[in-house]
Amino acid sequence: MKINNLIFFFFIFLFISEASFAQAVNMEINTIENNLLPSIIIKGKASKKSNILELMKKYKVPGVSIAVEQNGKLIWAKSYGIANSKAGSQVTSKTLFQAGSISKPIAAIAALKLVEQGKIDLDTDVNNYLKSWKLPEFEFTTKEKVTLRRLLTHTAGITVHGFPGYKQKDVFPDINTVLDGNGNTPPIFVDTEPGKIWRYSGGGYTIMEKIVEDVTGMPLEKYMSEVILPALNMHQSHYFQPLPTPFYDQASAAYNGKGKIIEGEYNNYPEQAAAGLWTTPSDLVEYYRSIQNILNGNSNGVLQKKTVEMMFEKDKNNWGLGPALKNSGDELIFGHGGKNAGFTNNMLGFAYKGDAIIVMTNGDNGSGIIGPLQSAISEYYQMGISKPTEIAVIEMTKTQLQKFNGEYQYSEDEVYKAKVKAKNGKLSINLNGKHVLYPIDPLIFMDIENPQQINFIENEKGEIMAFSINENVKFMKIK
Repeated sequence: MKINNLIFFFFIFLFISEASFAQAVNMEINTIENNLLPSIIIKGKASKKSNILELMKKYKVPGVSIAVEQNGKLIWAKSYGIANSKAGSQVTSKTLFQAGSISKPIAAIAALKLVEQGKIDLDTDVNNYLKSWKLPEFEFTTKEKVTLRRLLTHTAGITVHGFPGYKQKDVFPDINTVLDGNGNTPPIFVDTEPGKIWRYSGGGYTIMEKIVEDVTGMPLEKYMSEVILPALNMHQSHYFQPLPTPFYDQASAAYNGKGKIIEGEYNNYPEQAAAGLWTTPSDLVEYYRSIQNILNGNSNGVLQKKTVEMMFEKDKNNWGLGPALKNSGDELIFGHGGKNAGFTNNMLGFAYKGDAIIVMTNGDNGSGIIGPLQSAISEYYQMGISKPTEIAVIEMTKTQLQKFNGEYQYSEDEVYKAKVKAKNGKLSINLNGKHVLYPIDPLIFMDIENPQQINFIENEKGEIMAFSINENVKFMKIK
């Protein structure tokens, strides 16, 4: 009887302890989700705090999913809102979101695995590994070659920034069709000397995908599902495109900037390495834990420690072999954003510390929620991963602002256009929805709700010729 009583009281104690812990975590989450500040704060102007539901309504984002890692453990995951308004389903921690460009650093591990195995060399001409398709030779490749290292760090001089995806009714092209420009994007080729500049290129990652497939003899989605994703403990994640029927009920729909479900519920992406991953925030925490564990001495990881250390060597624009990098040493942060039609996501975390924050949304305006969430979570747990940026807004006259008026076209794809107009001492830009730009310099403006910097470029006469977004994507003025 005494033993039975001890067992009984032990389980009662355990139940109370777990309930108390859950209550404490819920209080932490409640504090965070009700104290969200904008990602960009204007100096001298008070910033109003919001809660997550207010921001979801403001930005017309139906669903949000979050996962937080601290000290190497998933401390909480929480989801909000609607996954699919047609099906009447709610977002849960197991709801699949399209990861967008977060697909890239995960897929890069496949290529690095082949480097470890001696099947690919990082600094050899990629045409040595490509079989059914070859990268066309141009004057730019006479001296310098396109290599895997340059593809992974966006320094290969490869065209095509990103991919719009295909509707459910569209013919789904194979990878060679995409590479040749016979899908809905231009051909992928070299237009700048490899190694000379940094320029983000989804096209480069599509070539990387083709290399992995040719070397392994397996479709990327199969190699990822059988070799890479299980080793990362990402058991809810898939590179299958289109998504197989058994996963339909788990997948979130995609929503445009007006909060309306897009045609066909979501687009499909044959460019799987660049944009084809379906995943959850909790699975992306597993990606962080896997990399962090390797760096802390776990020899049973997906890659060897020396390979991960090489992955985190900074190339141009602080880019590694897959992820973007920030800081150095014990404070090194790696991460990536992700944007597909109707999905907006971001992941940030430390390399040598066990902290990471992942936020995924099913709306085109999700960045207005992601930044405040990551900053609030980082501040609450004193992580030092993310914090709001303070800017000083300058005054400009109506005449000074009017010279920016006009229509601009993305330099690589005429489909993407933007209209800029002077309005109330600021600029209004219509690019995937309307945004307000605040001047912080005569030629530099900030979009504070979709945090990005717009740099206008003028000629010797002072006429505006173009603008770039975050010093990368360039739009040329056409009217």
